[in-house]
Amino acid sequence: MYPDSKIPLIKRVKTLVIGRDRNIHETGLFHKITLIAFFAWVGLGADGLSSSAYGPEEAFLALGQHIFLGIFVALASAFTIFVISNSYSQIVEVFPNGGGGYLVASKLLSPTFGMISGCALIIDYVLTITISIAAGAAAIFSFLPEEWLPYTLLFALFGVLFLMMLNLRGVRESVLFLAPVFLIFIITHIIIIAYALIVHFSDFPSLVGSAKGDIGSAYVELGILGMFFLVMKAYSFGAGTYTGIEAVSNGLSILREPRVKTAKRTMLYMAYSLAFMAVGLMIAYLFYNVEHVPGKTLNAVLYSTVTESWGSAGYIFLLVALISEAALLFIAAQAGFIGGPRVLADMALGRWFPTRFANLSDRLVTQNGILIMGISAGIMMALTRGSVKFLVVLYSINVFITFVLSQLGMVKHWWNSRSTVADWKRRMLVNGTGLGLCAFILASVIVFKFDEGGWITLFVTGSLIFLAVMIKRHYNYTKRLTDKLDHIVQRRGSSSYYFIPRIDPEPFDAKAKTAVLLVNGFNGLGLHTLKNVLQNFSGVFKNFVFLEIGSVDAGNFRNSEELQQLKSRTRMEVERYAEIMKKNGYAAEVFVAVGIDIVDEVSKIAPKIMERYPHAIFFGGQVVFPRDTMTTRLLHNYTVFAVQRRLYSRGITVVLLPVVV
Repeated sequence: MYPDSKIPLIKRVKTLVIGRDRNIHETGLFHKITLIAFFAWVGLGADGLSSSAYGPEEAFLALGQHIFLGIFVALASAFTIFVISNSYSQIVEVFPNGGGGYLVASKLLSPTFGMISGCALIIDYVLTITISIAAGAAAIFSFLPEEWLPYTLLFALFGVLFLMMLNLRGVRESVLFLAPVFLIFIITHIIIIAYALIVHFSDFPSLVGSAKGDIGSAYVELGILGMFFLVMKAYSFGAGTYTGIEAVSNGLSILREPRVKTAKRTMLYMAYSLAFMAVGLMIAYLFYNVEHVPGKTLNAVLYSTVTESWGSAGYIFLLVALISEAALLFIAAQAGFIGGPRVLADMALGRWFPTRFANLSDRLVTQNGILIMGISAGIMMALTRGSVKFLVVLYSINVFITFVLSQLGMVKHWWNSRSTVADWKRRMLVNGTGLGLCAFILASVIVFKFDEGGWITLFVTGSLIFLAVMIKRHYNYTKRLTDKLDHIVQRRGSSSYYFIPRIDPEPFDAKAKTAVLLVNGFNGLGLHTLKNVLQNFSGVFKNFVFLEIGSVDAGNFRNSEELQQLKSRTRMEVERYAEIMKKNGYAAEVFVAVGIDIVDEVSKIAPKIMERYPHAIFFGGQVVFPRDTMTTRLLHNYTVFAVQRRLYSRGITVVLLPVVV
């Protein structure tokens, strides 16, 4: 630790912006960084609720003159919300450690389907961030003088940067900061919708009559198929309403224990709030005969109509409601910053993307994922000039690719489990219904949005899929090379292969020459490094120390018990090296730690080793690939080089030994 007066400037700025480092061994850490159901609703549910700013409007306007058919669209939307929510509750039960679209499709269908689902989700989360912030910026600038409009894009880009920095501090901090705005939105919109419905409660019979009349006129004008097509078109145009539900199962790791119960409660909050907004706004449009006004959203027209009789208090209430709606759109971007990095981390652990995306920062967030999501959203914002109209076209195609694959996987799961699960038919019916609805919406959205720009989303997603396949091929190639090392050891025996002479044990002397080997599991790389030390420095070293750091990443950072299991596994692996050396008459000792940064952990332990063994030299093995390319440099961390640089700065000798594959 640095004295306060000697802390480097860059570290002080980082601490000011992002916050102090967190200790993974801190008591009650997981309680402090996870979310209860209410705050999960704020962080993940805002995505769906924010779509009330444009989803019901798109569906309503798509009906043209037959607006009273909107009753059926509203009811179908509510039904879909509850079906998808219930189906994802079942997914959470089957995948209690995280059941996002990537993991579900990977485990229940195939890794390739999982990769497709994951890539679709990543693009969808980037678009979630982009459209949410762009729509929020447009809504805010609609209250400002017209000459300020050219600065809308700049403001939106700043919004991306602000939320990116906020999430680098931690998910819980970002959600707590945004919760008051979310609550204001919920309260104001419940009041408006409830007021509209209560005041016109006696008009419900006439509304039903108007709907019957509209059905008759639509039947005469369009025919039964045309009328069905019109309703389904409007229904599919409101598809963005359902996007936040998947984020709960994908973000299970940030939820408070018991996670399954918290996740199901969160989805319940989301389902009721989404259904209330979708049905309530659509019916309110009908009661107040809301029509499109250039430069205003249907919600703005509705709210001003509802509050115009409230006097000056109504005007203030209107401003608060509209501003909170605009601000909620910014909060909706949280779903992208929470879900996107999680998917990237899971896919990185599956070697579809660079493994560094699974690394945690000192704030215990997937920093690389947050940065790439923010940068991608910023680029998308700049390319589209923050056009909400265009971004809406690109939006909500990909999430239904994930929905379809997840529901298909669950249907397959219940069918395969029919002999062991008593109520498999009911469960399969829920996921099967979800599959049918999501497949229909996906096909409709692609058809309706393809020529308008939807093809761009499919092209970008396809490009990301191609990139993931190429990265996976490289990692598979690398694994085949490193497996050769393990196979040699297995064939020749981990001990006899190295021709270690069996000598009589000598008295332990800590001041004797000591070799400290940095290892990463009991494997061919570690054993070949040991072999190189023994052959190249024959008879030099009397003591052998083996140091291994258990890497804490997004895959194992779930609870304190899992961290303890990681440390136990790490110790068990490294002690196998010590056993080999002790059997051959050498003094051997192990040092073990777990941490998010291997270089930092080695730097902490190295002085302790040097204090105990003053004549120690550190050794690390580095795999040498047949060709050193840009790809190998991007996809591999070369941690041992970073360790060497850090220890060199402390005057500690580090020797790197090549292991050619």
